[in-house]
Amino acid sequence: MNYRHHSLIRRLPVFSKRIIASVALLSVLSTSLLLSSASAAATNAGEPQINGTAAILMDAASGQVLYQFKADDPHPPASMAKMMTEYLVIKAVQAGKITWDQEVATTENAAKQIGSRIFLAEGDKHTVKDLYIAMAVGSANDATAQLAEVVGGTEEEFAKLMNDTAKELGMTHSRFINATGLDRADMPAAYQPTSIDGETEMSARDSAILGYHILKETPEFLDYSKMPNFQFREGENQLIDNWDWMLESNLTSKTKKKFAYKGVDGLKTGHTSRAGNNFTGTALRDGTRLIAVVMGVPGGTNDGKRFLETAKLFDYGFNNFEKKTAVEAKKAVPEHETLKVKKGKSKKVNVITATDVSFLVPKGATVEATVKEVKSETLKAPIEQGAKVGTVTYEYKDPATQEMKSATVDLVAAEEVKKGSWWRLFFRGIGNFFGSLFRGIADLF
Repeated sequence: MNYRHHSLIRRLPVFSKRIIASVALLSVLSTSLLLSSASAAATNAGEPQINGTAAILMDAASGQVLYQFKADDPHPPASMAKMMTEYLVIKAVQAGKITWDQEVATTENAAKQIGSRIFLAEGDKHTVKDLYIAMAVGSANDATAQLAEVVGGTEEEFAKLMNDTAKELGMTHSRFINATGLDRADMPAAYQPTSIDGETEMSARDSAILGYHILKETPEFLDYSKMPNFQFREGENQLIDNWDWMLESNLTSKTKKKFAYKGVDGLKTGHTSRAGNNFTGTALRDGTRLIAVVMGVPGGTNDGKRFLETAKLFDYGFNNFEKKTAVEAKKAVPEHETLKVKKGKSKKVNVITATDVSFLVPKGATVEATVKEVKSETLKAPIEQGAKVGTVTYEYKDPATQEMKSATVDLVAAEEVKKGSWWRLFFRGIGNFFGSLFRGIADLF
């Protein structure tokens, strides 16, 4: 600052000088905050920056969350809502309520659906399996509404089943008003629900939870979701393509290979003008399966940006995490190596873990699990080797989120325990009687 500037400041009123000092202080504070923010950003420098309204990355084996961004905010899922329909239809098949080869006549509600569809006409007959493929691959709203009526009687009753199931699965930020994910105004007027308010909404976490249960309980869904295309009617020349452009099978496609990702075999896309572009994907690599969800990705339906955003999540998971075993299978639990057995040749049975306890951890990190709880019902001989005799719950700190987590595995008998003979149990009873008697007498003194 030259002499002229110094003279100018000296001539300023005291109030003006205070303003200058305040501005200088604010400048210092702003610089400090910027440095602090830069430091915080550097800490999470490896995390993906997702262009969307919400996102999450989950380990499909354990449900462990590896990354999350506004994961509990509910958003319109569009056709990702069909995952619940897909789940419930397979569950109905598993329960014997419907069969894959069952023929279904198209109803008015299904025939009047708009958006993605296979142009079902009222009275058309198709098998449950054909309709399911049209839903899973082509995201057909008419096939979806028809399957909902097959399982629930009406689409509105099926939507109630969807909501009940969501609660059972722990989906706390979801609501379904129909089987398709269409907005209320886009449904046939006569079939808009009267007993369910609002619109269909689902959070990114709930979508991942639903995907987790689909993969655990109805893995056959992948047989359909990984199909690159399908022919719905015999004689049709044009195949209906799968909306999931990330499928590994598209690595050889001229138009879709830039979106294809090794290991991807599902799950479901979604798009409406209100929802934007959504995708719940799953990929399997080297024995590790991940579930990724992106919601509200801007752009058009056909620009593929949602798949590029999903690829960021998969890259982050596969490149930065590795599976570590904290507790091995077939190992004794410290301080709980045995459990008591009644009426057995032996009074105790050695127990071991049925499976291992493994987690995905940042590469190079370690994780330690401690025993939180051991549960067992009253055990009576005979007990076969390998029979479940209880559970053990381990507690650990998730190295990715620093949250405390728990994992429960079965305890099984390490060896057979035969039922004791009448003679052995008789003398054991006498011994227990006198043992209790002498302990009672000793307690008197």
